[in-house]
Amino acid sequence: MNGRVLRIELRRSVAPWAGVVVLVPALTFLYLLDGTWWSGTTAWTAQWTPLAMKTRSLLFYLWPLAIGLGALQGLRDHRSKMSELLTSTPRPARHRAAALAGATAITLASAFAVLVLVGGVQVLGHTEYTHLGWLPISLVGVLFLVAGAVLGMGAVRALPSPLTPPALAMGAFVFTALMHMSLGRTETSTADGLTSTEPNRVSLLSPTLEDVREAFVTLSAPVHVGQTIWLLGMAATGFALLVAATPRARLTALTPVLAGAVIALVVLPADARRMYVVDKAASELVCEGPVCVTKTQQARLVDLAGPGKEALRLLRGALGDQAPDSVRENTAVLPEGSTPRWSRGTVLFDFDDDLIATAKGEELTWALIAKGMVPGCTPVGWSGLGGDEYARTVALGWVLGDLKPLGGTSARMRGEVEAEARPVWKELKALPRAEQLSRINAMRAAAFSCKGDPFDVLSGGASR
Repeated sequence: MNGRVLRIELRRSVAPWAGVVVLVPALTFLYLLDGTWWSGTTAWTAQWTPLAMKTRSLLFYLWPLAIGLGALQGLRDHRSKMSELLTSTPRPARHRAAALAGATAITLASAFAVLVLVGGVQVLGHTEYTHLGWLPISLVGVLFLVAGAVLGMGAVRALPSPLTPPALAMGAFVFTALMHMSLGRTETSTADGLTSTEPNRVSLLSPTLEDVREAFVTLSAPVHVGQTIWLLGMAATGFALLVAATPRARLTALTPVLAGAVIALVVLPADARRMYVVDKAASELVCEGPVCVTKTQQARLVDLAGPGKEALRLLRGALGDQAPDSVRENTAVLPEGSTPRWSRGTVLFDFDDDLIATAKGEELTWALIAKGMVPGCTPVGWSGLGGDEYARTVALGWVLGDLKPLGGTSARMRGEVEAEARPVWKELKALPRAEQLSRINAMRAAAFSCKGDPFDVLSGGASR
């Protein structure tokens, strides 16, 4: 395939429209639909790895679309009734197939590259941490689009019918949905007996990814290798079907995709904790005194350092030797539904925590004190309002000497929390100092072990 043939193919085929049909819906989806795309540390414009992960997750819709568009492109010769004429020419079939597949591959790859570029320009303005660890995630995404389109071309060449492109697109969509919802997930139980699910190795045959909760979580190298093997087999099968002229050749053409799937399943990790792993370089701590954040959030250390040190000072004054001596961004990555793990010696926080996300200055100091007193036992990935919030408000009021409103909830919810917390706070403040410390220490024991209700302890309703 030379450049002149490729240019003609790009001008006279529907290949350029394939890129437009992929790019425009993707940008529309990102910019018009409000959701996790634009919020928190894992927003698609916040960090490089979330950018790659979020754009890859769009393949849930774009990959079936690419397969359908490839099939539509491959149906061109059949629609024009030129198949017999082209087979009689001396030009090898593989040359014609290369031009057809190459034009579509270039436009799809360019469309995805533009999508990443749009996000990348915004990421440059939002973070000081740059790296290339995100690149394999995006490159495999491009390979998914290209391999899917080539497979669609080959499949429609074997089954030349106007119904084949929509059938292939719908089949691919059902495949990705099943991988994301049932076939690609394994039911598990947490240590507390809560039922949850996690991805298995079969799910990695799908182009889409899990919704990642931390900016420093990435895909492991075996995932990239396994998916690349699977996609090369898919592309080889599509190309072989494009040039196959006999039923036997078409049957033989299925060998690469089947072999690729088998080899990929051997290479791909079985344990979800080996699929999505912590990027050690990104999660490395950057500190100013006792206050530390990960490299991904190092630009926020300046605003955090002062409130963090003030929170430690106030905690030391209230708790004495039992007070934590450092503030650190939490880098533990636990399965969804599991019980959080906390340290009494360190105030662990997450920038996506509702308490921390919008707090600044004095409010950030209060939020860190609250996290240091009652870190919270809501299962990972869940949300709720209850005893932890009430206990947190009372504990903060005990440290500061007055009840203070905490962010992260609506005005109505804050009013509800204060109404529950104020009587307990008044009762606690009326006790002798030794009794106050006794209840506070018992409350912290329950809060950090996630055994018992901290608010019940503060209320005097549990043994101390």
